[in-house]
Amino acid sequence: MALENDVQKTFWERFAEMWVTRQDDLDTLFDPILRGTLQRAGLKAGDHVMDIGCGTGQSSLKAAAAVAPGGHVTGIDISEPMLARARTLAAPGDAVTFTTADAADHPFTPGHFDAAISRFGTMFFADPVAAFSNICKAIRPNGVLAMSCWSHLGANPWFAVPSDAAKKQLGTPPSIDPDSPGPLAFRNIDRVCGILRQAGFTAVEGEAVEIELTPKGDLHHVASLAASIGPAARIMEHFQGSESDFMEIAADVETDYAGYVTASGIRIPAEINFFTARAPQG
Repeated sequence: MALENDVQKTFWERFAEMWVTRQDDLDTLFDPILRGTLQRAGLKAGDHVMDIGCGTGQSSLKAAAAVAPGGHVTGIDISEPMLARARTLAAPGDAVTFTTADAADHPFTPGHFDAAISRFGTMFFADPVAAFSNICKAIRPNGVLAMSCWSHLGANPWFAVPSDAAKKQLGTPPSIDPDSPGPLAFRNIDRVCGILRQAGFTAVEGEAVEIELTPKGDLHHVASLAASIGPAARIMEHFQGSESDFMEIAADVETDYAGYVTASGIRIPAEINFFTARAPQG
């Protein structure tokens, strides 16, 4: 499993610069998902929280505010460049620590955390049952896991539109196992609930929720962002696409996203799978 996780680490290190550069854009875009995740976690003052795949740290900082006073959040990610950005965002006195580690096999202190949260940070485990088993053991008896993941591609134009544009421009890459590590690996709620139960969690629940993504900026800005991440970025990488290819892809995305312009700004429909579970009571 270590070798397969190293593949993910290498991938995220390549794309870390984009995530760091676009950190504010992405935090704004995904704010409704983070709010939904934290609401389901039910964090309270004094809680000790693990934030899985915390990236540039917004989720950890929001959680830290929720558990003050007396609580603490440990943000965990395999990307040191993203964590370096997270550390710059934390203010003196914030009860948060950012740790470069893989939650799949990190030697956590058993039962240390009251809760574990994740916004889009759990879909990349090479062996998800083993990874969640490790996480489960780190949560106190009856402690909560709350996480958000992408649903199906067709229900998420944020990914589907740029993916189609990239395929139109560059071609279709070789097929891969749709359940292999990636942003859409946890689209099937029944499969993920089964993984969590196998890992030892109880009271497992999953629901698909329709939500609106809230990007900031004009159409050109939003289309460029969408074309820079997710399946479109992977297609660009596979075919070694040029800057000209990227501009063509972004232009197509801009055209398709025009229908999402509202009086309140651009609002892109999405479907998010929210999961909650409990560590066994022992």
